[in-house]
Amino acid sequence: MHTAEQTCQNFLDALASKAPVPGGGGASALVGALGAALCTMVGNYTVGKKKYAEVEEDVKALMAKAEDIRARLLALVDADAEAFEPLSKAYAIPKDDPNREAVMEQCLRDAAATPMEILRLSCQAIDLHREMLDKGSVMMLSDVGTGVIFCQSALYGAALNVRVNTKSMTDRAFAKAMDEETDALVEQYGTIARQVYNVILGRLA
Repeated sequence: MHTAEQTCQNFLDALASKAPVPGGGGASALVGALGAALCTMVGNYTVGKKKYAEVEEDVKALMAKAEDIRARLLALVDADAEAFEPLSKAYAIPKDDPNREAVMEQCLRDAAATPMEILRLSCQAIDLHREMLDKGSVMMLSDVGTGVIFCQSALYGAALNVRVNTKSMTDRAFAKAMDEETDALVEQYGTIARQVYNVILGRLA
């Protein structure tokens, strides 16, 4: 069953079980989708208000982007599970099989690609919250803060799931390039998320 068709209880039960999927990557994607949804919610409480008429079109654009990111992240919950299955089978290939290394390498690349996409989308969602902080309703500050921290969590979780795959790759140049992109995005957008959160804390003090 696709994640979008499951109840929250069913997904959490599957996540808590010994089943190989969903795991940390899928959970990260779902948390990121929740963060993006909060961005849209803030927008919905902003549009139509006279006080925010000057930024209404900007807010609508932010909402449209957030909804696109939310849909893509939700789809990546299932994509992460689908990418893991071939990898789990590849580990069972006998070590003396001449094709094992090539199969493993491709499966590791595929398994790393999904969390990398989760990571990139989480960065985009953090940017949306940064802008929504200045343009969204001041009554929704705590929701912007919650949303950006959810996206930061998705960012960190996805980064770990990239690295757990690059660690086993034999093509170290490819792995290094992926690790460097991951580290750079975590540093940049982890900082932005914390800045947004701290600004909100200050305004709520």
